[in-house]
Amino acid sequence: SSFMDTTMSGSYASRLSDYKNKGVCGLPEKFDKARSLSLKIKKLIQLVEKSNHTVVLTGAGISTSAGIPDFRGPSGIWTKELVGEIKGERKKKSIKRDSSLPPSKKRKRSSTVAVDFDEAVPTLTHRALVHMSNINKCNFLITQNVDGLHRRAGLSRDHHAVLHGCVFTEMCSTCRMEHFRDFDVGGMSFSKTGRKCDKCQGDLHDCLLDWEDELPQFDLERAQQNCQLADLVLTLGTSLRIEPAGSLPTLGKKFVIVNLQQTPYDDDAELIINAPVDYVMQELLEGLGEKKDWDTNIKQVTMERLWQQPEPIADLSDES
Repeated sequence: SSFMDTTMSGSYASRLSDYKNKGVCGLPEKFDKARSLSLKIKKLIQLVEKSNHTVVLTGAGISTSAGIPDFRGPSGIWTKELVGEIKGERKKKSIKRDSSLPPSKKRKRSSTVAVDFDEAVPTLTHRALVHMSNINKCNFLITQNVDGLHRRAGLSRDHHAVLHGCVFTEMCSTCRMEHFRDFDVGGMSFSKTGRKCDKCQGDLHDCLLDWEDELPQFDLERAQQNCQLADLVLTLGTSLRIEPAGSLPTLGKKFVIVNLQQTPYDDDAELIINAPVDYVMQELLEGLGEKKDWDTNIKQVTMERLWQQPEPIADLSDES
């Protein structure tokens, strides 16, 4: 049986249709030497302090310390799958592709997978980002991850966009109320879950994207608008190989990459830090003047269970 079948039975990864174009996988990880890292973190602190509008973009690399594997790292899901395909272990599936969507709105690749999502708890980075939001140092967050850990850490959907869906979230097709659960709601590509909305009794649907599903317009527009306003976009644990998410940082005045592998946008970055994100975030918060015990002093997390998307604005261009 294949790698996918044995390690992720019933998981998000096993639901995705087969897809060849997963980008560069298995690149070597790089680690900055201590002195270089110290200087880079000092520069990062200065950039965050000077920024009036900071946006954070997160990828699978921020959840690896929660026990959730990434995709393209040396031990990543797609890296291992590629080895399996070379050995002829992966069964091929014939999938019909929808070529009608414009390339800019298609989701080229996905970005988070776990053996047991429901056992994962937020990492230091997830908690640090909630703290940064509370002290107005992270004005908006965009995630490509489907693990729900930003929400589980206490970050309101008012303050973050979820580009690729979430395994724990189901949304009402009538009133757009999101219901955040402690269990994987199942399904893929906006299928009915069989449950009803707490508010209006409308049908609930999953919100997970398959490879070529269109990104949710509301969250994509919020992401783009906030990046355009940004003095600084901080990317954490993402190889920036998914479009349109990967190019979002280029909309800001400056962007910083914190990742262990090279990305297609390295040449344009103001700063590249090759170090574990948890370490960088701990040093950043201390550098911003937060007490060393900021993490242990976090009060009981208030998890947002219900959140309603605003009414979509009518597209007048469609009217004849």
